[in-house]
Amino acid sequence: MSQTGAPDDVRHPAVLAISSHVVRGSVGNRALVFALETLGFPVWSLPTVTLPWHPGHSLATRIVPDAEQFASLAGDLANAPWIGEVGAILTGYIGDVGQIEPVARLIETIKDKNPDTLYLCDPVMGDGERLYVPGPLAEGIRDRLIPLADIATPNVFELGWLSGAKIPDTKALVEAAQTLGPARVLVTSAFAMMKGNTGTMLVEGDQVMMAEHRVIANPPNGLGDLLSATFLARLIEGNSSEKALRLATGAVFEILARTSKRGADELTLETDAQSLKTPMAMIHMRRVVTGPK
Repeated sequence: MSQTGAPDDVRHPAVLAISSHVVRGSVGNRALVFALETLGFPVWSLPTVTLPWHPGHSLATRIVPDAEQFASLAGDLANAPWIGEVGAILTGYIGDVGQIEPVARLIETIKDKNPDTLYLCDPVMGDGERLYVPGPLAEGIRDRLIPLADIATPNVFELGWLSGAKIPDTKALVEAAQTLGPARVLVTSAFAMMKGNTGTMLVEGDQVMMAEHRVIANPPNGLGDLLSATFLARLIEGNSSEKALRLATGAVFEILARTSKRGADELTLETDAQSLKTPMAMIHMRRVVTGPK
Protein backbone atom coordinates (compact mmCIF):
# COMPACT_ATOMS: atom_id res chain seq x y z
CA MET A 1 0.00 0.00 0.00
CA SER A 2 1.41 3.41 -0.96
CA GLN A 3 1.40 6.33 1.47
CA THR A 4 -1.37 7.98 -0.57
CA GLY A 5 -3.66 5.05 0.13
CA ALA A 6 -3.61 3.42 -3.32
CA PRO A 7 -2.60 -0.26 -3.61
CA ASP A 8 0.87 -0.62 -5.09
CA ASP A 9 -0.34 -3.04 -7.79
CA VAL A 10 -3.17 -0.86 -9.14
CA ARG A 11 -3.10 -0.59 -12.94
CA HIS A 12 -3.70 3.02 -13.89
CA PRO A 13 -5.10 4.17 -17.24
CA ALA A 14 -2.66 5.59 -19.78
CA VAL A 15 -2.26 9.36 -20.06
CA LEU A 16 -1.80 10.98 -23.48
CA ALA A 17 0.71 13.83 -23.01
CA ILE A 18 0.90 16.36 -25.85
CA SER A 19 3.61 18.98 -25.42
CA SER A 20 7.14 20.02 -26.33
CA HIS A 21 10.23 17.84 -26.14
CA VAL A 22 13.66 19.11 -25.11
CA VAL A 23 16.90 17.16 -25.42
CA ARG A 24 18.33 18.67 -22.22
CA GLY A 25 16.17 19.72 -19.32
CA SER A 26 12.98 19.01 -17.41
CA VAL A 27 10.25 20.92 -19.21
CA GLY A 28 7.34 20.00 -21.45
CA ASN A 29 6.90 16.29 -22.04
CA ARG A 30 10.20 15.57 -20.31
CA ALA A 31 8.60 16.72 -17.04
CA LEU A 32 5.12 15.40 -17.79
CA VAL A 33 6.23 11.88 -18.70
CA PHE A 34 8.67 11.59 -15.81
CA ALA A 35 6.11 12.70 -13.22
CA LEU A 36 3.31 10.52 -14.54
CA GLU A 37 5.43 7.40 -14.92
CA THR A 38 6.96 7.91 -11.48
CA LEU A 39 3.42 7.91 -10.06
CA GLY A 40 2.62 4.70 -11.90
CA PHE A 41 0.87 5.89 -15.06
CA PRO A 42 1.73 4.59 -18.55
CA VAL A 43 2.16 7.53 -20.91
CA TRP A 44 1.57 8.08 -24.61
CA SER A 45 3.90 10.96 -25.50
CA LEU A 46 3.17 13.14 -28.54
CA PRO A 47 5.76 15.92 -29.13
CA THR A 48 4.59 19.18 -30.67
CA VAL A 49 8.08 20.64 -31.17
CA THR A 50 11.64 19.47 -30.53
CA LEU A 51 14.24 21.80 -29.02
CA PRO A 52 17.78 21.22 -27.71
CA TRP A 53 16.83 23.05 -24.47
CA HIS A 54 14.29 25.50 -23.10
CA PRO A 55 14.43 28.71 -25.19
CA GLY A 56 14.79 30.71 -21.99
CA HIS A 57 18.41 29.55 -21.82
CA SER A 58 19.24 30.79 -25.33
CA LEU A 59 17.90 30.79 -28.87
CA ALA A 60 18.39 27.45 -30.58
CA THR A 61 17.10 25.17 -33.31
CA ARG A 62 13.34 24.59 -33.26
CA ILE A 63 11.94 21.57 -35.13
CA VAL A 64 8.18 21.67 -35.66
CA PRO A 65 6.56 18.62 -37.27
CA ASP A 66 5.17 19.08 -40.77
CA ALA A 67 1.49 20.00 -40.38
CA GLU A 68 0.18 17.20 -42.60
CA GLN A 69 2.41 14.60 -40.96
CA PHE A 70 1.38 15.76 -37.50
CA ALA A 71 -2.30 15.54 -38.44
CA SER A 72 -1.74 12.08 -39.93
CA LEU A 73 0.05 10.90 -36.78
CA ALA A 74 -2.77 12.24 -34.57
CA GLY A 75 -5.25 10.44 -36.82
CA ASP A 76 -3.32 7.18 -36.42
CA LEU A 77 -3.50 7.55 -32.65
CA ALA A 78 -7.24 8.20 -32.80
CA ASN A 79 -7.71 4.95 -34.74
CA ALA A 80 -5.23 2.88 -32.74
CA PRO A 81 -6.56 -0.45 -31.46
CA TRP A 82 -5.21 0.46 -28.01
CA ILE A 83 -6.97 3.84 -27.76
CA GLY A 84 -9.19 2.43 -25.01
CA GLU A 85 -6.12 2.36 -22.74
CA VAL A 86 -6.16 6.17 -22.56
CA GLY A 87 -8.07 7.47 -19.55
CA ALA A 88 -6.66 11.00 -19.39
CA ILE A 89 -5.18 13.63 -21.70
CA LEU A 90 -2.83 16.50 -20.90
CA THR A 91 -1.92 19.18 -23.41
CA GLY A 92 0.82 21.71 -22.81
CA TYR A 93 2.91 23.69 -25.28
CA ILE A 94 1.51 23.61 -28.82
CA GLY A 95 4.15 24.13 -31.49
CA ASP A 96 2.05 25.57 -34.32
CA VAL A 97 -1.49 26.78 -34.91
CA GLY A 98 -1.93 23.95 -37.45
CA GLN A 99 -1.69 21.44 -34.60
CA ILE A 100 -4.78 22.77 -32.81
CA GLU A 101 -7.43 21.07 -34.94
CA PRO A 102 -5.75 17.62 -35.10
CA VAL A 103 -5.24 17.72 -31.33
CA ALA A 104 -8.86 18.77 -30.76
CA ARG A 105 -10.15 15.98 -33.00
CA LEU A 106 -7.98 13.44 -31.20
CA ILE A 107 -9.35 14.58 -27.84
CA GLU A 108 -12.91 14.42 -29.14
CA THR A 109 -12.40 10.90 -30.47
CA ILE A 110 -11.02 9.66 -27.16
CA LYS A 111 -13.80 11.32 -25.19
CA ASP A 112 -16.44 9.89 -27.54
CA LYS A 113 -15.09 6.39 -26.87
CA ASN A 114 -14.65 6.99 -23.14
CA PRO A 115 -16.73 9.91 -21.79
CA ASP A 116 -15.03 9.54 -18.39
CA THR A 117 -11.66 10.57 -19.86
CA LEU A 118 -10.25 13.58 -18.01
CA TYR A 119 -8.70 16.27 -20.21
CA LEU A 120 -6.38 18.82 -18.62
CA CYS A 121 -5.43 21.82 -20.77
CA ASP A 122 -2.34 23.71 -19.65
CA PRO A 123 -2.62 26.80 -21.88
CA VAL A 124 1.10 27.50 -22.27
CA MET A 125 0.90 30.85 -24.05
CA GLY A 126 2.13 33.75 -21.97
CA ASP A 127 3.29 35.21 -18.68
CA GLY A 128 3.75 38.56 -17.02
CA GLU A 129 2.02 40.91 -19.40
CA ARG A 130 2.54 39.30 -22.80
CA LEU A 131 1.84 36.36 -25.04
CA TYR A 132 4.90 34.42 -26.14
CA VAL A 133 3.03 32.46 -28.81
CA PRO A 134 1.44 33.90 -31.97
CA GLY A 135 -2.03 35.37 -31.54
CA PRO A 136 -3.79 32.82 -33.78
CA LEU A 137 -2.29 29.98 -31.73
CA ALA A 138 -3.48 31.53 -28.47
CA GLU A 139 -6.93 32.02 -30.00
CA GLY A 140 -6.98 28.37 -31.05
CA ILE A 141 -6.25 27.26 -27.49
CA ARG A 142 -9.01 29.56 -26.21
CA ASP A 143 -11.64 28.69 -28.80
CA ARG A 144 -10.96 25.00 -29.51
CA LEU A 145 -9.11 23.36 -26.62
CA ILE A 146 -10.38 25.13 -23.51
CA PRO A 147 -14.04 24.26 -24.32
CA LEU A 148 -13.08 20.55 -24.37
CA ALA A 149 -11.21 20.67 -21.08
CA ASP A 150 -12.34 19.30 -17.73
CA ILE A 151 -9.41 21.02 -16.04
CA ALA A 152 -7.42 24.12 -17.03
CA THR A 153 -4.18 25.26 -15.39
CA PRO A 154 -3.49 28.85 -16.49
CA ASN A 155 -1.33 31.37 -14.72
CA VAL A 156 -2.97 34.69 -13.82
CA PHE A 157 -2.01 36.37 -17.09
CA GLU A 158 -3.25 33.43 -19.17
CA LEU A 159 -6.53 33.34 -17.25
CA GLY A 160 -7.06 37.04 -17.91
CA TRP A 161 -6.29 36.67 -21.61
CA LEU A 162 -8.48 33.60 -22.05
CA SER A 163 -11.43 35.08 -20.15
CA GLY A 164 -11.06 38.63 -21.45
CA ALA A 165 -11.18 39.90 -17.86
CA LYS A 166 -8.89 42.17 -15.89
CA ILE A 167 -7.64 40.39 -12.77
CA PRO A 168 -6.42 42.89 -10.17
CA ASP A 169 -7.33 40.80 -7.12
CA THR A 170 -8.52 37.43 -5.84
CA LYS A 171 -12.22 38.20 -6.29
CA ALA A 172 -11.71 38.97 -9.99
CA LEU A 173 -9.53 35.87 -10.37
CA VAL A 174 -12.24 33.61 -8.95
CA GLU A 175 -14.93 35.17 -11.14
CA ALA A 176 -12.79 34.76 -14.27
CA ALA A 177 -12.08 31.12 -13.40
CA GLN A 178 -15.76 30.41 -12.76
CA THR A 179 -16.70 31.68 -16.23
CA LEU A 180 -13.81 30.10 -18.16
CA GLY A 181 -15.64 26.82 -18.84
CA PRO A 182 -13.75 23.86 -17.36
CA ALA A 183 -15.20 22.39 -14.16
CA ARG A 184 -11.86 22.80 -12.39
CA VAL A 185 -9.51 25.75 -12.95
CA LEU A 186 -6.14 25.60 -11.19
CA VAL A 187 -4.50 29.04 -11.29
CA THR A 188 -0.77 29.28 -10.71
CA SER A 189 1.04 32.36 -9.40
CA ALA A 190 -2.21 33.41 -7.71
CA PHE A 191 -2.39 36.26 -5.19
CA ALA A 192 -1.00 34.89 -1.94
CA MET A 193 -2.50 35.85 1.39
CA MET A 194 0.76 35.68 3.33
CA LYS A 195 3.71 37.98 2.71
CA GLY A 196 6.61 36.32 0.92
CA ASN A 197 4.41 33.51 -0.39
CA THR A 198 3.02 32.48 -3.75
CA GLY A 199 -0.30 30.77 -4.25
CA THR A 200 -1.94 28.09 -6.35
CA MET A 201 -5.71 28.52 -6.37
CA LEU A 202 -8.21 25.83 -7.33
CA VAL A 203 -11.65 27.06 -8.38
CA GLU A 204 -14.27 24.35 -8.65
CA GLY A 205 -17.70 25.93 -8.95
CA ASP A 206 -18.34 27.81 -5.71
CA GLN A 207 -15.56 25.95 -3.91
CA VAL A 208 -12.26 27.85 -3.85
CA MET A 209 -9.09 26.49 -2.26
CA MET A 210 -5.65 28.02 -1.94
CA ALA A 211 -2.31 26.29 -1.47
CA GLU A 212 0.55 28.61 -0.49
CA HIS A 213 4.27 28.24 0.02
CA ARG A 214 7.19 30.62 0.28
CA VAL A 215 8.60 32.25 -2.83
CA ILE A 216 11.91 30.91 -4.11
CA ALA A 217 13.80 33.37 -6.29
CA ASN A 218 14.82 32.59 -9.87
CA PRO A 219 13.01 29.26 -10.21
CA PRO A 220 13.90 26.99 -13.15
CA ASN A 221 11.39 26.29 -15.89
CA GLY A 222 9.01 23.33 -15.85
CA LEU A 223 7.10 23.99 -12.63
CA GLY A 224 3.78 24.42 -14.43
CA ASP A 225 4.29 21.19 -16.36
CA LEU A 226 5.13 19.33 -13.17
CA LEU A 227 2.13 20.74 -11.29
CA SER A 228 -0.32 19.88 -14.09
CA ALA A 229 0.92 16.29 -14.38
CA THR A 230 0.98 15.67 -10.64
CA PHE A 231 -2.44 17.23 -10.01
CA LEU A 232 -3.99 15.18 -12.82
CA ALA A 233 -2.39 11.98 -11.53
CA ARG A 234 -3.64 12.56 -8.00
CA LEU A 235 -7.19 13.14 -9.25
CA ILE A 236 -7.16 9.94 -11.33
CA GLU A 237 -6.03 8.05 -8.23
CA GLY A 238 -9.35 9.04 -6.66
CA ASN A 239 -8.17 11.74 -4.29
CA SER A 240 -10.41 14.69 -3.45
CA SER A 241 -9.63 17.97 -5.22
CA GLU A 242 -8.28 19.39 -1.97
CA LYS A 243 -5.94 16.47 -1.35
CA ALA A 244 -4.80 16.45 -5.00
CA LEU A 245 -4.00 20.17 -4.69
CA ARG A 246 -2.06 19.64 -1.48
CA LEU A 247 -0.06 16.68 -2.77
CA ALA A 248 0.73 18.28 -6.13
CA THR A 249 1.73 21.65 -4.68
CA GLY A 250 3.80 19.97 -1.98
CA ALA A 251 5.67 17.87 -4.51
CA VAL A 252 6.42 20.80 -6.81
CA PHE A 253 7.55 23.07 -3.98
CA GLU A 254 9.75 20.37 -2.46
CA ILE A 255 11.47 19.64 -5.78
CA LEU A 256 11.85 23.37 -6.45
CA ALA A 257 13.41 23.97 -3.02
CA ARG A 258 15.86 21.10 -3.43
CA THR A 259 16.75 22.12 -6.98
CA SER A 260 17.39 25.69 -5.84
CA LYS A 261 19.58 24.51 -2.97
CA ARG A 262 21.74 22.60 -5.45
CA GLY A 263 22.04 25.66 -7.70
CA ALA A 264 20.77 23.69 -10.72
CA ASP A 265 19.36 25.47 -13.76
CA GLU A 266 16.86 22.65 -14.46
CA LEU A 267 14.55 20.77 -12.11
CA THR A 268 16.43 17.80 -10.66
CA LEU A 269 13.57 15.36 -11.12
CA GLU A 270 15.73 12.26 -11.37
CA THR A 271 17.22 12.97 -7.94
CA ASP A 272 13.94 13.97 -6.30
CA ALA A 273 11.54 11.36 -7.64
CA GLN A 274 10.58 10.39 -4.08
CA SER A 275 9.23 13.91 -3.58
CA LEU A 276 6.66 13.20 -6.28
CA LYS A 277 5.49 10.07 -4.49
CA THR A 278 5.54 11.20 -0.86
CA PRO A 279 6.01 14.98 -0.55
CA MET A 280 6.87 16.14 2.96
CA ALA A 281 6.89 19.91 2.38
CA MET A 282 4.57 22.02 4.51
CA ILE A 283 1.89 23.70 2.41
CA HIS A 284 -0.56 26.23 3.83
CA MET A 285 -4.06 25.18 2.74
CA ARG A 286 -7.15 27.34 3.17
CA ARG A 287 -10.66 27.79 1.86
CA VAL A 288 -11.18 31.12 0.14
CA VAL A 289 -14.30 33.25 0.56
CA THR A 290 -14.56 36.17 -1.86
CA GLY A 291 -18.01 37.48 -0.94
CA PRO A 292 -21.01 38.10 -3.23
CA LYS A 293 -20.48 38.77 -6.91
